[in-house]
Amino acid sequence: QVQLVESGGGLVKAGGSLRLSCAASGRTFSSYGMGWFRQAPGKEREIVTAISWSGGYTYYADSVKGRFTISRDNAKNTVYLQMNSLKPEDTAVYYCAVDLSGSAYYTLRIDEYDYWGQGTQVTVSS
Repeated sequence: QVQLVESGGGLVKAGGSLRLSCAASGRTFSSYGMGWFRQAPGKEREIVTAISWSGGYTYYADSVKGRFTISRDNAKNTVYLQMNSLKPEDTAVYYCAVDLSGSAYYTLRIDEYDYWGQGTQVTVSS
């Protein structure tokens, strides 16, 4: 049984920082690409960032580029999302997901991710 568990969300003031974690179990995830997504009320789920299995390839949405950093510790089966300079528009539920295709890169397509976490709420106050 594959499980992804996010943690680290919370309430923060604009300009603040949060670090999200996504702990994976049920499989060794060092061979798989991972992604972070978010969904704000009334909006569709969107990709925020993605990382290849090696960590050598990363993608960032324009809205978070320069503020967010994705990283992974394959020994711990954990992916991180460091979020700095947070803005009210970053408020959303954040989800991590895994792509089990074994690709050397990452995918930006939501429908190509196989398992999802339950999400963690991030609220940024102005």
